[in-house]
Amino acid sequence: MKNIALHKVHEKLGAKMVPFAGFNMPVQYEGVTAEHLTVRESVGVFDVSHMGEFLVSGENALALIQKVTSNDASKLEIGDAQYSCFPNKVNGIVDDLICYRIKEDQYLLVVNASNIEKDWNWISKYNEEFGADLRDLSDEYSLLAIQGPKAIEAMQSLSSLDLADIPFYKFKVGDFAGIENVIISATGYTGSGGFEIYCKNEAVEQIWNSVFLAGAEFGIQPIGLAARDTLRLEMGYCLYGNDINDTTSPIEAGLSWITKFTKDFVNSEALAKQKEEKPSRKLVAFELNERGIPRQGYDIVDNEVTKIGNVTSGTMSPSLSKGIGLGYVTTPFTKPGSQIKIQIRKKAIPATVVKLPFYKG
Repeated sequence: MKNIALHKVHEKLGAKMVPFAGFNMPVQYEGVTAEHLTVRESVGVFDVSHMGEFLVSGENALALIQKVTSNDASKLEIGDAQYSCFPNKVNGIVDDLICYRIKEDQYLLVVNASNIEKDWNWISKYNEEFGADLRDLSDEYSLLAIQGPKAIEAMQSLSSLDLADIPFYKFKVGDFAGIENVIISATGYTGSGGFEIYCKNEAVEQIWNSVFLAGAEFGIQPIGLAARDTLRLEMGYCLYGNDINDTTSPIEAGLSWITKFTKDFVNSEALAKQKEEKPSRKLVAFELNERGIPRQGYDIVDNEVTKIGNVTSGTMSPSLSKGIGLGYVTTPFTKPGSQIKIQIRKKAIPATVVKLPFYKG
């Protein structure tokens, strides 16, 4: 297991450390519900330094990215970020990612920790044709997510940049907490505002300490991965390994909006055909109509208790105090308002398909 740069800091704070994607990671400190509500109401800090970072540079950098990702990276200006995925050749997803355009011919791809090696091998294979300069910076960089409605106000004193002037899915490079050339990115995974800080490992403890000093009067707290999961689920954001994987297509997963058929990319013809013919199942959001907690792997059934799909993510929503989840169901049950049931142990609990996000703020 790998340790992130702030491992000892988290231990001193009393974090419960668990193995996750090959790393020892803080899963919770005070408790999931309290941490979740801290982010919804004030400001919390996640250490997500296990994420992977690939730097793609050179005159063929864009051509490579266009080939291996589903979204259209040619639309990116310097300072833009873009959600995308790596499609595989069998209508599945290698990984989902965020692509940042750093310079004219330089891009940063941020990938999931569990897929770093797989993603690196995938993009390297295609780069044999393009010859872009590829660097895996995953072991050199740390990533802190400072999230919540008070995040910008609490942190503004730490930077000469106007933090409020970074729109969603934009970023700036500048000073933060006395460290230069930090990437400050508004690409949060919680739905409560804030930003992320990418920095070298050797700078992250100084930034962490400064962040907690600046945020003390705002009730800032460290937040673990468990609350990150409940926060992202309330927004309906996909989690790789749960809601999307090597066997789920972006069309089935409701990610057609990041799948641009105006360009040629890996498996684009097959995915275009699937979109035109319509898939036999789709990822939907649902709320339980009675008390219960849906969990990954539970069966989704119809009124005759015939299986029509399965839950991919589920929890008791701390913000809404009801059971919510995502899952794949057959096409007749995908429209909002559709009535389904979740098989929780021996009882089929009624649920309703709803539009995302669950949490409206």
